[in-house]
Amino acid sequence: MGYGNYSHAAHAALVADRATKSGAEVFTQTATHPLMDPRGLKVREARDNADHPNSLGIVFALDVTGSMGDIPQTLARRELPTFMKLLTDCGVADPQLMFMAIGDATSDRAPLQVGQFESTANLMDQWLTWSYLEGGGGGTGEESYELAFYVIAQHTDMDCWVKRKKRGYLFVTGDELPYPAVSRHQIEGLVGEKLDEDIPIEEAIAAAAETCHLFFLIPDAQRRRRCEPRWRELLGDHVICMDSPDDACAVAAGIVALTEKAVPSLDELGRVMAATGSVDKARINGVLHALDGYAALLDPNKPRHAPQSAAASAPRSSWWKRLFG
Repeated sequence: MGYGNYSHAAHAALVADRATKSGAEVFTQTATHPLMDPRGLKVREARDNADHPNSLGIVFALDVTGSMGDIPQTLARRELPTFMKLLTDCGVADPQLMFMAIGDATSDRAPLQVGQFESTANLMDQWLTWSYLEGGGGGTGEESYELAFYVIAQHTDMDCWVKRKKRGYLFVTGDELPYPAVSRHQIEGLVGEKLDEDIPIEEAIAAAAETCHLFFLIPDAQRRRRCEPRWRELLGDHVICMDSPDDACAVAAGIVALTEKAVPSLDELGRVMAATGSVDKARINGVLHALDGYAALLDPNKPRHAPQSAAASAPRSSWWKRLFG
């Protein structure tokens, strides 16, 4: 997937048409869309092509439980064009976007939904708004984020990695803890694959990190208290605490631009945002504040704010190889 060219004007117009629509009119699914059902999932591909010779796979795994429905709505009703415009303004070539929706596999009807990698505004928007915002969650303080890492590790194939050994990106949005392991029973029920045993989340993260830079985006300071420590154990500096859920797209685009060295520094990213209008001026400081720790990590002349987790940087373990080969 990933053919066709992106038009920011077309995307902005599409989003503007929703200004007066309710959330239910934008996200109309009342169950998993058949094309996002993971049952029988094979592989999601981000491929080079004539339009995009240097494709870069980027995945948003959006928590769609009751406390997190604001970010999907914000993306669909206002902010997704911001993500693409900022990437373009920074000079990031050929992004291909895929959406997943994550719930709670112990209680929800649709805990895992998986789209396709796309390059055009209409198709990106289609997969986003085909997501079923179930608004559930089990009330235990955990959600099934580990399923996103499993899908990345086992069911994506990206030319950026295969051809150039350049990792793609996974942005998980959430405000809860992950479950400690990928359940073999849930994988069999949701995907139809048989595993011999549960997969500790540390192993799923290590496997996904082989092909993707992994990030967990926490919406705001109020929600960081209940989940940040555990996520820092798992992902270290790749846990990003935002000032507002409205900043998710700009923060994610900034991470890509900084990591790809499309902009040399956080200051330069701020100048691009201000000069091009890709981000409202009133929000630029909040975006830069959220990225400060990660930008320092990329600067060899600055000390790290926290050590990167071993799981996020380690090669695939013998445990995973034993299970999958």
